[in-house]
Amino acid sequence: MSTTSLPRQESAITILGGPTAVIDIGGLRIVSDPTFDEPGDYGYLVKTVGPAVDEDGVGPVDLVLVSHEAHADNLDERGRAFAKTAPMVLTGPVAAKRLGAPAVGLSPWAGHALPRPDGGGDLTVTAVPAVHGPEDGERDADGNVNCEVIGFVLSGQGLPTVYVSGDNASIRTVADISRKMPRIDAAVLHAGAARVPAKFDGRPLSLDSRSAAAAAAVLGADIVIPAHYDGWAHFSEGRADVEHAFYEAGLSSSLAVADHGTWVPLLR
Repeated sequence: MSTTSLPRQESAITILGGPTAVIDIGGLRIVSDPTFDEPGDYGYLVKTVGPAVDEDGVGPVDLVLVSHEAHADNLDERGRAFAKTAPMVLTGPVAAKRLGAPAVGLSPWAGHALPRPDGGGDLTVTAVPAVHGPEDGERDADGNVNCEVIGFVLSGQGLPTVYVSGDNASIRTVADISRKMPRIDAAVLHAGAARVPAKFDGRPLSLDSRSAAAAAAVLGADIVIPAHYDGWAHFSEGRADVEHAFYEAGLSSSLAVADHGTWVPLLR
């Protein structure tokens, strides 16, 4: 694991491995789905590679986004400890109760405004729905497939609008988000086709490569940053699959794939 520090950027993102992204926007540093544990066996999930940059390298953050806390590949033990050091964690209502302070629960389509250090007003974080499995998967009493999961849309005056999918496998859900949030400049898509044989006949629990390309087309985003496609044994598709799917769809120009720990600008 590298202890390289990540200097603040004006408007950029880097993927650290697995689902973990660092987003610098509006003078804020935001980390989504922090996972910093070492490789190893975590019950029915096996981590194969650690993050490109550790907690010390990320440094102090202004906000942590947690799509869901039920699975170690999206929030592990060191990720939980890291989140507790943040001034605020935004997540779903059930996850917020489990995590405790400083977590705040947001239901889909609810928003939370944060003052921007750059003096541009507020950054608004809007929770959006996600379906962690096939559309016909059995749903719990709250309507969730597998467990409660949310995505996020970050927006503000003069800023790129950024969508972070969380573990969503549903193109129908992406289409709904696109209708209600018609301007998406950059999209972070969890695109590794996560599969667990015991769940839903082994069907994908997150976007596969072709679904990610379809989601990109629906969203019309100028920049698509894939995440959640390596570092764990249950990810069934990787970087090469994503690149090929975007090539076949004629969307390679929108795909922004960089080595983990490398910054990608959020605007072109």
